[in-house]
Amino acid sequence: MTKRALLIGINYPGTSVELRGCVNDVRRMHRCLTDRYGFSNDNITVLIDTETSGPQPTGKNIRDALNKLIADGESGDTLVVHYSGHGTRLPTEEGVLDATGFDECITPCDMNLITDNEFRDMVAEVKEGCRLTIISDSCHSGGLIEEAKEQIGESHVNHPKPPWFASLFACMLATCGTSSSRRGRGGSPERLTRDIKFKSEDGETVDRKTRSIPLDSYIALFKEQTGQTDVKPGKIRQTLADVFGQDSSPDVAMLSSSMKINGAGSKHPDNGILLSGCQTDQKSEDVHVVSTGKAYGAFSDAIQTILSATGKDKKITNRDIVVKARDILKRRKFRQRPGLYCHDRYVNEPFIC
Repeated sequence: MTKRALLIGINYPGTSVELRGCVNDVRRMHRCLTDRYGFSNDNITVLIDTETSGPQPTGKNIRDALNKLIADGESGDTLVVHYSGHGTRLPTEEGVLDATGFDECITPCDMNLITDNEFRDMVAEVKEGCRLTIISDSCHSGGLIEEAKEQIGESHVNHPKPPWFASLFACMLATCGTSSSRRGRGGSPERLTRDIKFKSEDGETVDRKTRSIPLDSYIALFKEQTGQTDVKPGKIRQTLADVFGQDSSPDVAMLSSSMKINGAGSKHPDNGILLSGCQTDQKSEDVHVVSTGKAYGAFSDAIQTILSATGKDKKITNRDIVVKARDILKRRKFRQRPGLYCHDRYVNEPFIC
């Protein structure tokens, strides 16, 4: 039995959506896997964008690493994926059914999105008896594995989606920062990636920034990264396919049949476990402590806090770690609510292994 992991941290340095804590999250999880869970360094792949000496967390490199991790896993193996970075979501195409009404995506450093449908298809390839745990500390991460059962959460996964025009309108509101669910503490609109100063539990001044890229910001970054000048909100999937070709998500261009997009005929992702930093319509937060320079993801830090308080010889279940993380984040005045998505048999199984 082998333990393997893929750790992805993207800070987007030098861009308008730069984050501070994502690479630190990866380094902490790396130490946790080796010190607490007995992972070998040789079986941990790290993709970060703050060091140019190694492979970058591009869409292609992340896909290749995910596919290799899953292909190498055998019955009895433990697989872990930790992602810290920006999340994005796109309204689904007209006539296409989706559990949440959007395509939840992670955002590689080259803007080559990886969608929830692609995660579903990859997770469905996990061999029987092999367990894959995905921790996603990113915005809109609830429902990131399309069709996975929602055990803890309010993302309405596996419920009928609202009409296409309603989800598109909601996405437009989110892009403008004017949705009622995205208003500031006083009810006024706020930009989704704005730095906001808060006082932490111990009185420290911290900057908090969401790990979300609004649609207009994503398009601007895409143009900057690729040199494309004609990128329309309703044509993002097709543009991704045009620019990245076979290195884009198989479903983004909607070139395959609608039956595949709807999930018909694909295996169900029963061997995957998703711990999400927030609900599909929420934002996970990136935290920077002004006095010390310490930076981290709120959800990633909550997980490490829970594990530190739990003896190494003690197990904590997937359910318990999500419930405890919710309590910690609520006490720290974060509005994000972590979620758990998996088959019933994994709810009370130990976190990771």
